[in-house]
Parts: sequence; C-alpha cells; structure tokens
Amino acid sequence: MNNNDFSLSGPLVMAGLPDPKLDQSTRRLINDFRVNNFILFTRNVKNPDQLTKLCSDLIDTCRQAGLNPPLIAIDQEGGSVTRLGPPFTQFPDARLLAESEDPTKGLFNYAKTCAQELRRVGINLNFAPVLDVCPRGENFFMERRSLGEDPVIVARFGRLIIEEMQNNGIAACAKHFPGLGGAILDPHKVLPTVNRTAEQMAEDLLPFREAVAGGVASIMTSHTIYPALDPDNPATLSKKILTDILRSDIGYDGVIVTDDLEMGAIEQERPLAEAALISFKAGADLLLICHEHPKVINTLTLLNQSLAKGEITTEQLRTSGQRIAALQQSQH
Repeated sequence: MNNNDFSLSGPLVMAGLPDPKLDQSTRRLINDFRVNNFILFTRNVKNPDQLTKLCSDLIDTCRQAGLNPPLIAIDQEGGSVTRLGPPFTQFPDARLLAESEDPTKGLFNYAKTCAQELRRVGINLNFAPVLDVCPRGENFFMERRSLGEDPVIVARFGRLIIEEMQNNGIAACAKHFPGLGGAILDPHKVLPTVNRTAEQMAEDLLPFREAVAGGVASIMTSHTIYPALDPDNPATLSKKILTDILRSDIGYDGVIVTDDLEMGAIEQERPLAEAALISFKAGADLLLICHEHPKVINTLTLLNQSLAKGEITTEQLRTSGQRIAALQQSQH
C-alpha cells in the first residue's frame, strides 16, 4: 500500500456531513479517500423523505466507488440527546424511562420504535444506549442520560435496549467505555478525570460486560482519564483500557469506536490526527470525526505515513477493517 492508497485506512474513519444533502466534499471522501462510514446530526435532517434520500445517496455512492455499504450512524438516545425531531417519535431521557412505573415496558418500546424508525430512513447504527453508572443529585454530567446508579440495573436495562434494537435491525453501541458516570466536567469542552477506585471501576464495567454478553455490535470510548486504570491517558488513547481490559479481560471482539475526536478533551491536548493514530494503536477500530473534512484527510494521511514507517502494520489495519466490514455487511 503506497501513501496515496487509502483502501485500508479509509474505512477506519466515520465522518460527519456538512449539509442535508450529499455534498461534493463528502463525495470526495468516498471516491478519493475510500471513507464509507458516516454520522448524521440535526444539521443533516429536514424531514423523513429528505433523510431517506441522503442515506440512499450515501449507499449508492459507496457502491459505485466499489466500497462496502456504509455504516450510517446517529445519536438518538431520547431526551437531551435527540437528533431527529417530530414526526419521529420523541422519548424522554433514559433516566426518566428507567425510573418510570414500568421501566421494562418503556425501554422496550423506546428501543423497538426507535430502531424501526431509523431503519425506515436508512440509518443502521444508533450510538445508544448509555451504560454509564451515574448517581442522582451529585452534579454529574451524565445524570439525565444514564439508566441509573445501580450497575446491576443499568446492566439489565442496557442489555434489554441492545437486544431489542438489534432484533429490529439497528446496530447498537454501548457507551462510554469504561464508564463516564463519575465525570463532572463535559468532555465536549475539556478533559475530565474520574477519580473512582479500582473497586468502583469494576462496578462501572459491569454493564459493559453484560452488553458484550448480549452481543452488542459496537462500544464507544470515553475521552476521560481514569487514574485507577491508566493515570496517563484518557480511555480513547489508552492501550491498557481498550486492549488489556476491553479486548483481553472482557473478551470483546466487535467494533470499538471513538467518541468524536474533535471534542475539546482530545483536541485541546494534541492535534486530532495524532490522537487518532494513538487511539488506533491503543485498540480502537473506527475513528469518529464529526465535523471538518480536512481533519479526516489529515488523519488518513498520517495513518498511511505511519504504515510506511512501520509504526503500524497492514495486519492491524486489516483486522480493524474486517471488524467494521462485518458490521457493515450485517446491516445491509
């Protein structure tokens, strides 16, 4: 593979789109840089018909470029993180559903309805559920989005959502590994630290262990430092957390996706492309870059340069690419 061949590196990035229609910059990512995974935001959505056409155009353009059909992702958690407004069904925050009179029924209905509506327009990956164990009333950033403060309950409800979503044709994503429930600061802005003991972190891992046992399609990393697990690196950049714990200890062999690498927690600390390379070396498969296409290109260029220098291997690229390809093919 030469420096201009992006056939192995391109599929390792998931990119955002600027508009509600397929634009020239995104076409270039597909055709020239072999990118075939995308994330959608409210800026990409006007109505169901328009959204269906956008997803169809992405699929057709990838096919015409000789690429696998794309993963098309969205954050449709409900409540405070909802990208699709009416006429799509609106759900309350996960915390409210989990604490309702009949939480099993409410969460089952959310997972089934959400999956069916996403599938209908062509989206095939939902970055949900949140599996962060989060106490109530202590000013933690994830409180409303969390399923609760009891890891056993979070594990049970999380697996219910994952299985029902995936039974209805949408790949689920357990987030934010290894647990963001103890964070006060918002990683969109700055790099948080979660000062939980090793014993507490073991409890935080319980919902993720259950998600893996339930066959979750993907797991998203947290841009947070966990001194009890790795005092030097946020989870997204930590080989100890992604490879030693998630891959080796928990035994997960599905797709590991980073949270958005354009968040302040990452970009304030180092250049994005450098962070993406570190994350890939640490064990991530799919590198999420939600906004600026030049940063996608810089990342792919650096991956290719690192391959040429022997810092990463073709086998590493292929292994991650095969995980992503298997998930793509399972969704089409």
